[in-house]
Amino acid sequence: MKYTLPLLAALALTAPAAAQDPAPDVLEALRERPPEDEIVYFVLPDRFENGDRTNDRGGLKGDRLTTGFDPAAKGFFHGGDLKGLTERLDYLRGLGITAIWFSPIFQNKPVQGPQGQESAGYHGYWITDFTRPDRHFGSPQEFKTFVDAAHARGMKVYMDIITNHTADVIKYRETSPEGYPYRSRADYPYSTKGKPDGARINEGFAGDQVMTAENFAKLTDPDYAYTPYVPAGERDAKVPAWLNDPIYYHNRGDSTFTGEDSRFGDFSGLDDLFTEHPRVLMGMIDIYADWIDRTGIDGFRIDTARHVNPEFWQAFVPAMLSTAKARGIPNFHIFGEVYRETPDNGYIAQYTRRDHLPAVLDFAFQAAVRDLLGRAKGTNVLSETFDGDVLYDGGEATARTLPTFLGNHDMGRFSTLLKQDMPDISQDELLARVKLGHAMLMTLRGSPVIYYGDEQGFVGDGNDQLAREDMFASQTDVYNDNDLIGTDATTAAENFDTGHPLYRLISSLAAIRKANPALSEGRQIVRGYEQEPGLFAVSRFDPETNAEYLIAFNTSDQPITRNIVVETGTTSFMPLAGTCPAAPTAPGSVAIELPAFGYAICKGMPTK
Repeated sequence: MKYTLPLLAALALTAPAAAQDPAPDVLEALRERPPEDEIVYFVLPDRFENGDRTNDRGGLKGDRLTTGFDPAAKGFFHGGDLKGLTERLDYLRGLGITAIWFSPIFQNKPVQGPQGQESAGYHGYWITDFTRPDRHFGSPQEFKTFVDAAHARGMKVYMDIITNHTADVIKYRETSPEGYPYRSRADYPYSTKGKPDGARINEGFAGDQVMTAENFAKLTDPDYAYTPYVPAGERDAKVPAWLNDPIYYHNRGDSTFTGEDSRFGDFSGLDDLFTEHPRVLMGMIDIYADWIDRTGIDGFRIDTARHVNPEFWQAFVPAMLSTAKARGIPNFHIFGEVYRETPDNGYIAQYTRRDHLPAVLDFAFQAAVRDLLGRAKGTNVLSETFDGDVLYDGGEATARTLPTFLGNHDMGRFSTLLKQDMPDISQDELLARVKLGHAMLMTLRGSPVIYYGDEQGFVGDGNDQLAREDMFASQTDVYNDNDLIGTDATTAAENFDTGHPLYRLISSLAAIRKANPALSEGRQIVRGYEQEPGLFAVSRFDPETNAEYLIAFNTSDQPITRNIVVETGTTSFMPLAGTCPAAPTAPGSVAIELPAFGYAICKGMPTK
């Protein structure tokens, strides 16, 4: 489907003659796979592989405050790019990856931040030009080559997109030693200029809740809270051009991420788009529909989804799905980031019901597994999380499509979180707990997401910039002094070791998952849990044969023996991983033994 607003020619993404086109049968099979079948790899392209050193400075000249490039500093560009990502696709295929999700690759403001606290847009979340890849990462043609090369290997491509904000370009004429505190709609209505007793402006504007073009045509003055302006040197910094007009931004100061300002405030100074405005809605639909049309990507991860009004998603999502369907992509996957650090999934589920997002990142699963393996809580925590699957729009079927994960680029790596929870943990025990976490990730309901570097035993010092190490040989001291798990290597040398124990574990679990549809598409029933560390068990069922698979985990540091309920028609078990009982001890009951931090995947065989 084509929308109304033309994009610049920079988005005319034509693959070069040498591009590897996917075979029609491979592409057809890829398109037919439902979201729950995917094993996703989340990567920051800047930190993965440097395939072209000529783009390290993004075509800019000068020092790091101009180019953004400084491989010794954790907050600047290090040189990874689309060409490098393309060159390592076989490494990812060997890991068992079927979909690649990467942080935003759009053109970013190279450097921003107050003097002495500057950092670069290597992560991709400070967009100025929504129509092309950042020049640090490569050309539009190299992006299309990457997509085609991934598709040729049967891998989907998920883009990380942003509609909530742009880079920090707009400034406020007011000065304040405490920065720019949020100014609410009650204290600073759209109809007054700058303060409640100010001059009347925007006559006839009925407010942001009346989201019609006729109403917003009466919003002509953006000075209702602060007085925004664009510095002379950046008046044409954003693409498409309409993004340069302050009228399309909230301009109310900094968000505290609570209450009203969660949707109307600037995200750490980033320019907060007026997503209630019909022009912003149609502009964003046009931008991202063109990316689907021109590149054939397979899904969107939506950054900061909870900071955008529900009405925006209620229009945006159907437009994207319609565009994808017209492009021949029936299973286009859209999942929103609703950041939450609690195993209660009621909060994130609301965004599938009210906002109509098809899926959300499963922060509830992440928090529950951390509680089990880092905070020594009872396995009932995870059972209660799964009980909440009925809250999602579509219930348990939707829950199977949720991207599940253990750690990420914002909160930190799973290994790091466990070390924070257990400061005295040994390297061997840390590895054992991380392995068990990945076994849970790869076999329980949801679409598992591997955070890049986790398969190489990376252990960061914290979150955010401290969790974004280089896979290629790093020059960053704060990364290179980390003690990795499962290896004697450091990040000072490249880390693409296909023999690493975590790489081999994930690869083997991926093979089991792909060979047994019950582990991706099958319904799940919790079979066993405890009020303390110990057993957690589920049954999953083949979507065609209804054959039962028993999956059991031991979250404690001692071996356990437990009886578990199974289907009365299941008469024997075949081990797929770990040690499984040969048969039930009685109809509907099976005894299982698990070592410390052990697990078993058992395929049940019905009565012949």
